Amino acid sequence: MKLAVSNIAWLPEERFDAYTLMQKHNVKGLEIAPSILFYDAEDPFVPSAESANRALTEIESFNLRLVSMQSLLFGIQDAALFGSASQVASFKTAMQRAIDIGHRFSIPNLVFGCPKQRIIPDGLPYADAEKLASEIFNELGDYAQAAKTVIAMETNPSAYGTNFMTNMRQTIDFVALTSHPAIKINMDMGALYMNDDYASAEGYIQDNVNEINHVHISESNLEPAPRDIELTANILRALARCDYPFWTSIEMKKHPVDNISNLESCLIKFNSAIEFVNSSPAKV
Repeated sequence: MKLAVSNIAWLPEERFDAYTLMQKHNVKGLEIAPSILFYDAEDPFVPSAESANRALTEIESFNLRLVSMQSLLFGIQDAALFGSASQVASFKTAMQRAIDIGHRFSIPNLVFGCPKQRIIPDGLPYADAEKLASEIFNELGDYAQAAKTVIAMETNPSAYGTNFMTNMRQTIDFVALTSHPAIKINMDMGALYMNDDYASAEGYIQDNVNEINHVHISESNLEPAPRDIELTANILRALARCDYPFWTSIEMKKHPVDNISNLESCLIKFNSAIEFVNSSPAKV
């Protein structure tokens, strides 16, 4: 299992404590929000050589590598997938900015969540919106493919304030419609929990493993993850059974009391889930 952790779980000044725990628990991958990794950059999507060298030297000293990026539209104003011509242009430019930094640092997965920037306006039928988005992401897919990275479409439940790709089925269908080698799926467990769709998780993996480029081990509303060792083990077993080759990230928001203690607790639970997989038979 190729395990990573997203850095949205801690503050920049806590990074060394987080990296130390990741090394202790044999975590090799780091998923990033650029504003947290390049916290000292004027623009975290265009960090100076000094800022970049500082960040990369730090993570390499803990045997970590960059494996995924999220918060792709951080700091962008008035950009929308289904907006005016200028808003759509801003959306494309912002996405290209994210792809550029992915290329610069050889990050193989870019998670497209961005719920507020993908709201379908009143009066636009879902099927028409899906077709428009597919055309735009085919164009962005070409840009990503040239940059040797992948845009992974993430389900964002309606509770996050969007109405496009709010469930896994819609996300699967969108990726199938777009049919581009650089447009894949980010499978988010928290979204399945929020949509009361966890029971379908193993089937989604089995039927779509070739389109899944990244997996988030997450909980509803990005609470500490994983919460349930056995449920997490079921997902890990399903991924292993299908020879899923990519990274699996623990994704959770900052803890209200202690980010580092929370991180260690979650890493212990995740490793317990791996042990559960190795010690228990698969469910029939």
